[in-house]
Amino acid sequence: MSSSTYILNLKQVGLDDIEIAGGKNASLGEMINNLSQLGIRIPGGFVITVDAYRKFIEVNKLDQEIRRFIDSIDFNNVESLRRAGLQIRQLIRNSKFPPELSSVIIEQYRLLSSEYSQPDTDVAVRSSATAEDLPDASFAGQQETYLNVRGPAALMDSVRNCFASLFTDRAISYRHSFKYDHFRLGLSVCIQKMVRSDLGASGVAFSLDTESGFRDVVVINGSYGLGEMVVQGAVSPDEFIVFKPRLKGQYKPIIEKKLGVKDKMMVYGDDPDERVKVISTDRSAQYRFCLSDDKVMELARWVVQIEEYYSNRKGKWCPMDVEWAVDGLSGLLFIVQARPETIHSRKSPNTIISYSMKPGQAKPVLLKGIAVGDKIACGQVNIMHSLDIRVADAHGFNAGDVLVTDMTDPDWEPIMKKASAIITNKGGRTCHAAIVAREMGVPAIVGCGKATELLISGQTVTASCGEGDEGIIYEGALEYEKLETRLDELPRIDTPLMLNVGSPAMAFNYAHLPNKGVGLAREEFIINNYIQAHPMALLKHQSLGDKELSLAITGMIRGYSNEEEYFISKLGFGIARIAAAFYPNKVIVRFSDFKSNEYFNLLGGKYFEPKEENPMIGWRGASRYYSPDYKEAFGLECRAIKRVREEMGLENVVVMIPFCRTVTELLKVKEVMKEFGLVQGEKGLEIYLMAELPSNIIMAKEFAKHIDGFSIGSNDLTQLTLGLDRDSSLVAHIYDERNEAVKTMISMLIETAKQAKVKVGICGQGPSDFPDFTKFLVENGIDSISVTPDSVIKTVNAIHAVERRSVAF
Repeated sequence: MSSSTYILNLKQVGLDDIEIAGGKNASLGEMINNLSQLGIRIPGGFVITVDAYRKFIEVNKLDQEIRRFIDSIDFNNVESLRRAGLQIRQLIRNSKFPPELSSVIIEQYRLLSSEYSQPDTDVAVRSSATAEDLPDASFAGQQETYLNVRGPAALMDSVRNCFASLFTDRAISYRHSFKYDHFRLGLSVCIQKMVRSDLGASGVAFSLDTESGFRDVVVINGSYGLGEMVVQGAVSPDEFIVFKPRLKGQYKPIIEKKLGVKDKMMVYGDDPDERVKVISTDRSAQYRFCLSDDKVMELARWVVQIEEYYSNRKGKWCPMDVEWAVDGLSGLLFIVQARPETIHSRKSPNTIISYSMKPGQAKPVLLKGIAVGDKIACGQVNIMHSLDIRVADAHGFNAGDVLVTDMTDPDWEPIMKKASAIITNKGGRTCHAAIVAREMGVPAIVGCGKATELLISGQTVTASCGEGDEGIIYEGALEYEKLETRLDELPRIDTPLMLNVGSPAMAFNYAHLPNKGVGLAREEFIINNYIQAHPMALLKHQSLGDKELSLAITGMIRGYSNEEEYFISKLGFGIARIAAAFYPNKVIVRFSDFKSNEYFNLLGGKYFEPKEENPMIGWRGASRYYSPDYKEAFGLECRAIKRVREEMGLENVVVMIPFCRTVTELLKVKEVMKEFGLVQGEKGLEIYLMAELPSNIIMAKEFAKHIDGFSIGSNDLTQLTLGLDRDSSLVAHIYDERNEAVKTMISMLIETAKQAKVKVGICGQGPSDFPDFTKFLVENGIDSISVTPDSVIKTVNAIHAVERRSVAF
């Protein structure tokens, strides 16, 4: 066999060469040949082919021995797997390269070094199996990568170790689980020039949301130093989300930025025996994002171009999993790997499977982390500080246990597949462990911080990934529900159905529900959960003389230039995430409508809030926006909306003014909005009025002259029409949106709105709870109905029943 079959330049391979170059190398060659002309930088290198691997196995007569060890494995016994895997790897590592193979590898390495004018250039030695990165299984991290390899001797050792890594415990077990023949596989090795990300940053990016499968975003995770820290889950990385449809043009659609815990970084070692080492990250760097906005945008554009290329090449949508690196010397961005995503690309978009906690039960929270997947599971905690120690001590891990450990990685796969849930102290949602957990359908909550300290072995817990980005561990075995719905079985309806969305973290999960946009997006949820401080406290804390408050706010705003920027960015990100999920459909964002007692409970709120006897009808809604005591804070809300619409390009966002008592008050609010850059009609900005006061109904004709639509808030309208406090249990039995007085009010408003030619919808709780109330609204000609996501299916059926009857008559 000629030496040319053992070595190929990366430029000589492509996706049609998986059998000789492996999936990873074939993909690198494909990108170099077809995407470099678009400006996408991929480091060069060469491929040690599958033929070379098979020659190595053949010359050393390893085939029969490996088969014997594989046949001896009891796959239900972790110790049996580990013993056989170790014996196979030792067998390979103790074998020698035939001279004709080692000489061509070293010669090609010399040529690569000369390209960079170095005697022994630094390279990454990456395994690439022929079954890796195929469409039906990710094989993520199943083989090894060696970084900062220099010199012929170190290179040959690393190549041999790559060959051995075809038989890591995790790879053997994984192939067994997916019924891949161990002996039909081959291994290729890539020798690729290193990117000096040890002096810069690196990470991974996906061309979809990894948890919901939402297609229209690029999710980027990154940290300082070499990328292994992110891939292994050793740090909680920074996260950036970019909205794909607005990437082209003048917009900067970064719709989310989360600062990670980047306390460690992997860098080059100081001596030949130490290729890489882990050091502490400089404290000031920990509190900065690892990528600038411009780099985030450049990377997102590249990821989209890679996805578009692979989708065209394969003739179907092909979401991508990409590894990237920024060279700290040149400041340039590189793509070092790309593979097809294998989980959401296989799911049916026509079937909705959702998990939710059953209401009405006590839910004591033990700790929180980052949710991986969207399932919920219960089980007994089994804390494992070290896989090796537990196996050596013959400690069992029972099927259905909840695995709790410092950090999972693919080596734990034999244990992970037994677990009902996985909980870790460290890691991010794009590390190898997260990918494998998704592949196996096991809910995982990573980056919890102190799970191994706060949880107790044998303790029964419920791990919930069904409540958005945040994974929550509850005490005890809580009841939950699984709902499966086929969208093609839902009836068609004519009345536009919109959604009430409070949590930005859940927006992507709801995007696939039948909808015509968002009828109510509440700012209060974002302020309470994401900002967590009173806006006036952010602006004025330094003048209050409260050192504890200032210390808390200083810690809170890390990663942002100042307090204003923190509030505007956080609120903007929350709104943008909801707007992106439902783009281009309209998203009606209601300005903040906290009551004074609710604002009081925010950090620093006690300095700015009055004590009112009845906050429900006190200083709330519109009356705050033009008040000298709150106007500056309202300006931050306006600036956040303006940024989302004009900088991110999400012009589907429109605004709604709540609790506006008089027409004069409405005009005052519009003037303040104009002062902060929000003008009705400019760039399509619409203004809606929350119709929740009797005065809104009685004066609807006058209000209609200054707005684009009404949205009925049935909760407040009911309590104020019937003159009761909806929070009082003493009169709760009287509270009913279906009361004739309330329905008369609604009928009056619909009629007036029709006459004034403005839209009128409803976003209160009534339609979600009562199908007969939905019937009343449809019969009265409501323009849209907005309900909570969990009520969509029953509301669609209720609307269909009414529309069908009206056609029959």
